[in-house]
Amino acid sequence: MKMSRGLPAFPRTEYMRRLSAVKSDMAQRDVDALVVFHASNIAYLTGYTAQSAYVPQALVISAQREEPTFILRRMDAPAALHQTYLEHGNVVAYAEDLIANPEKDGYDAIIDCIHELGHANRTVGLEQSGDLPARVLEKFRTRLSKARIVDGGKSVHWIRMVKSDLELAVMREAAAISDAAIMRAADVIRPGVREADAIAEIIGTLVRGANGKVGTALAQISLCSSPRTGTAHIAWSDDVFRNGSQINLELGGKRHGYCAGIMRTFSIGAPSDRLRHVHEAEVEGLEAALNVVRPGATCSDVADAFDRKLEKFGLKKESRCGYAIGLNWTEPTASIKHGDMTELKPNMTFHLMLGNWIDEDFGYAISETFRVTESGVEVLTSAPRKLFQL
Repeated sequence: MKMSRGLPAFPRTEYMRRLSAVKSDMAQRDVDALVVFHASNIAYLTGYTAQSAYVPQALVISAQREEPTFILRRMDAPAALHQTYLEHGNVVAYAEDLIANPEKDGYDAIIDCIHELGHANRTVGLEQSGDLPARVLEKFRTRLSKARIVDGGKSVHWIRMVKSDLELAVMREAAAISDAAIMRAADVIRPGVREADAIAEIIGTLVRGANGKVGTALAQISLCSSPRTGTAHIAWSDDVFRNGSQINLELGGKRHGYCAGIMRTFSIGAPSDRLRHVHEAEVEGLEAALNVVRPGATCSDVADAFDRKLEKFGLKKESRCGYAIGLNWTEPTASIKHGDMTELKPNMTFHLMLGNWIDEDFGYAISETFRVTESGVEVLTSAPRKLFQL
């Protein structure tokens, strides 16, 4: 019996549109086959979101073939058949004896497939080949000695930056889940409550979803409470919330791999004058940054608008102000920071991440996920931009 097909995240025509854009880029680079390793790019081109990238797997895009070929571990092949539009013959499962084998591994199966597809004497692009382990890159060069091996770079990442209307619809669903989780946090964070118990309630919302759309996976959650508000990326602890505690929370709803990040700050009891001052400055800075978002502006323009406003309050943010967001949270392309001259285009999406870690024992968090529109900005997340006093 063949694996049944699941309900796809997007229609096949959407994936064909994405593949067409990648193939056009390949043609400009004179690449006959592009080997895609990055899990988010595989998801972008196929819909596959199962968690199997801890072992070798790759998508081989052939300029001459309509569908790509997905090579992955045998136990994960049924998930690929279930989640993607790929024909059965375009999912290649390699044997279990290639796992934890120091002599021959899944990369050999990928190379075998490149030979079988007829690319051993052609130009083969390896996605971000500089990031591959030296032994892996050498294996490709040795076993494809007659091919011209080139660096495929981040071409798929950059193509992903401009979202389709279908992608934006999914990101709005993810944003609604993010908002619901923030509001649930405001309900459950109380003195005497364990951090873990509050997080359990928040996770429940992230999974149950919002507006009838469930969360299909969990993104990383950071909860940094007093006295740890100077930290940025730690998880909850077995500690309890107390009167006077400050809590910085970062989370994101997730739909079909797409994320919408959001950060908010909470205070149990009256916030300190310092926290109030930082909150006022950050909200004004956030609004100033959003006000300059439009096609033709740059990432640097957005960051500079925030920085100028913050300076008027006598404050400074050392870390970047945000980054492109979409599949699996961060897209490794543009950053909202001074000097990044990436030009904003309609339907690019960013996490305007204004977390500010000022001292070892003090920080603050606020953020929004937004879309560049034809004339300005659409903020996808909508939880109140307030300092939540509980």
